[in-house]
Amino acid sequence: MWSRLPAAALGLALLVSPGLRAQEASWRIDPLHSAARFSIRHLMISTVRGDFGGVTGAVRYDPANPAKATVEASIDCSTLNTGTPKRDAEMKGPEFFDVKRYPAMKFKSAKVEPAGEGRLKVAGELTINATTRPVVLDVEGPSPSVKDAQGRIKIGLSAITRINRKDYGITWNEVLESGGFALADEVSITLDIELIKN
Repeated sequence: MWSRLPAAALGLALLVSPGLRAQEASWRIDPLHSAARFSIRHLMISTVRGDFGGVTGAVRYDPANPAKATVEASIDCSTLNTGTPKRDAEMKGPEFFDVKRYPAMKFKSAKVEPAGEGRLKVAGELTINATTRPVVLDVEGPSPSVKDAQGRIKIGLSAITRINRKDYGITWNEVLESGGFALADEVSITLDIELIKN
């Protein structure tokens, strides 16, 4: 049948054929190879760092039309780890992440824009402790796709943003003798994400 079609008609058929024109794909976050990391200034002389390992979610992405991409992600707050068990327990408590009441933080994209070669800006809403605020992620990637040892197609990306913890109700602090505070308000967040094609 294909051989009987005029060249122009064949070209049109290739363009409109759903299986051939589809560029958009759905992906899921690989929690074993993804993490969210944070840092915050302590006493204004050092930086405390920690990470969350329980990152899950879904992405729809078309490299030919990145503005149509969508992202929904969740982070398991019980996976918080700063390397100090006592501090981790305090941060999982009611003065910080209140993990018993709010076990996960969530992000949902609202707008995606190209931001230069290999970069995107992803605007959306971040929910922590039942408070939702707008944030913008500066994204590097996604990378070209690769196939892993199990034959799965994967891509990777990284992202950074900054938030004010008080915007999410995390207001605990300690006044120093000098008149300053133990913790800064600004928190830097870095995401390293590996995605598996569905």
